[in-house]
Amino acid sequence: PLFPMILCTAQMAPSWQDPHLTLSRMEERIAEAVECDASLIAFPEQVVTGWDPQDATREVQDEEGPIISTLRQYAREYSIGILGSYRQIHHPRPRNTAIAIGPGGDILARYSKIHLFSPAGEDQGYSPGDGLGVFSIEGCRCGIAICYDLRFADLFRLYREVGVHLVLVPSAWPHARMKHFDLFTTSRAAEFQIFIAGINTFGVTPVDRYSGGSVIAGPDGSVISRGCTGEELIFTEIDPEVTESLRRLFPVHQDRMDPLYRRLSREM
Repeated sequence: PLFPMILCTAQMAPSWQDPHLTLSRMEERIAEAVECDASLIAFPEQVVTGWDPQDATREVQDEEGPIISTLRQYAREYSIGILGSYRQIHHPRPRNTAIAIGPGGDILARYSKIHLFSPAGEDQGYSPGDGLGVFSIEGCRCGIAICYDLRFADLFRLYREVGVHLVLVPSAWPHARMKHFDLFTTSRAAEFQIFIAGINTFGVTPVDRYSGGSVIAGPDGSVISRGCTGEELIFTEIDPEVTESLRRLFPVHQDRMDPLYRRLSREM
């Protein structure tokens, strides 16, 4: 049987280019999440440094570096799952990578952002990822996407096909386009009958202005939790059985016509 778990969405601002200070502030949120019985706490995209599509040189680390080592230490000390992200060493260019850490401090999954935000030049400074990030925590099968990935439905279809119940989407989605953040989060959830948790950042950085507004959508596309404007922790019960039940009762994906789609594509 599958049982609900509590997800904590940590909507917070980065201390710009100050990982030490941000990590300290993250520990405070982790301690609070544990007090509220969360099994997993998820942070926004690149929150340790602040997301900067043009900066591919500072604080670039591997998994043995201080950012991931500290997050693993926090996971062990507080016995909680953590989703964090960092600028990962990779050649020829770094990767924008999110890592899921288990409550024992072990690395459960890695995901590097596949769709880089070319309108801001992220594709010039970073290398795209080329694989999925899938892990389980307390029986809930989770996938990872990052921010701009929300615009690309194919990635979420792949996660559905491997049995994921929840996709976590750490983001630095700007205030000016928040209507699209809502649109894509709820659309992907309904489209693929999956929980989607969009974890957004807050504050003003040299890159843009961010207004929080994190969104957690259920597998029918309804919004079940939403962040306000500001820093806060959002707690949401995620029940994987809801995903499984909806897919049984409303098996829309059995009506896909993949062979026909492929033939029509070839004939174009």
